Amino acid sequence: MPLDFEFTTKVRDMVSTITPLDIFDILIVAMILYKSYQMIQDTRAITLVKGLIVIVSLTIICGWLNLHVMTWLLQKSSDWLLIALPILFQPELRRALEQIGQGKFIRKSNPLLEKKEAENVVDEIVKTAKKLSLTKTGALMVIEREMKLNDISVTGIHIDGIISSEFLLNVFIVNTPLHDGAAIIRGNRLISAACVLPLTENHELSTELGTRHRAAIGLSEQCDALIVVVSEETGTISVAEGGRLMRRFDEKTLAAKIRPAFVGKEDKILSKFLSKWRDAK
Repeated sequence: MPLDFEFTTKVRDMVSTITPLDIFDILIVAMILYKSYQMIQDTRAITLVKGLIVIVSLTIICGWLNLHVMTWLLQKSSDWLLIALPILFQPELRRALEQIGQGKFIRKSNPLLEKKEAENVVDEIVKTAKKLSLTKTGALMVIEREMKLNDISVTGIHIDGIISSEFLLNVFIVNTPLHDGAAIIRGNRLISAACVLPLTENHELSTELGTRHRAAIGLSEQCDALIVVVSEETGTISVAEGGRLMRRFDEKTLAAKIRPAFVGKEDKILSKFLSKWRDAK
C-alpha cells in the first residue's frame, strides 16, 4: 500500500504542474507529428522510419543489457544517420517545405471547380483513359493539386485549352510531337503537353514497369499530383500518388480516385460551415 500511495502522490504532483500552455504545446507537437505521418504514409519513407525505430530500439536494449560494443556501434551508426537523413528524406522534406511556404501544411485550399464542372472534367479524363486503354496508346496525364507544377510545364509545349476527351485524345496520337511526354492538367484546363518528368530512383520497382510508369512515380515522389498512366504494352490504367503506383483501374475506380483532386470532401464541409456562419450573422 505505501508504494501505491507514493505512486499516486507522484502522479498527482506531476499533473498539478501541467498548465494550459503545456497542453497547447503538446497539441501543436501532436498535430505536427500527425501531419508528418500523413505525408510519408504509403511512401518509401515509412519503411525508412521503421528502420530508424528498429535501430533506436536496439540501441536502448543493448544499453540496458550492458552490451558495450554493440551500443557503441549503434550509437556511431545513429550519428551517421543524422547526416544522411536530409538525403534519404529529400522528396518528403521538399514537399513539406513547399506546403509550409504556400501555407498549406495544415489548412486545405478551396475546391478548384464547382461540383458540376468538376464532374464533367472527371468524366472527360476517365473517358480518355478508357479509349486510350482500348487502343493501347501510351499516355501520361498529370493532375495538379495543391503544389503548382510550373517548373514541369515549362519543359513541354504550352497549350492552355479546355479539357475534353476529344482534345486529350488528339494530344496522345502516336507519332505526333505531343505524344511523348506528359500532359499537365490544372483545373478544367490542359496547360501544357509533351512535358518531361523526373524518373524515380527506386531500384526495387518491377522490371515490368517502363519509362512512363517510372516517370509518373518519380514526379509523385516530389509533389502531391495525381499521375494517370496508360500502358502502351498492356493498356492497363494506373495512378501514381505519393511515390507509389496503383494499377488496374477501371472507369468507376479511376473516377473515384481522381475526383477529390478537383473537389475535396473536407473543403465542401468547411464551405458549408462558413456559409451557415455568414448567414447567421
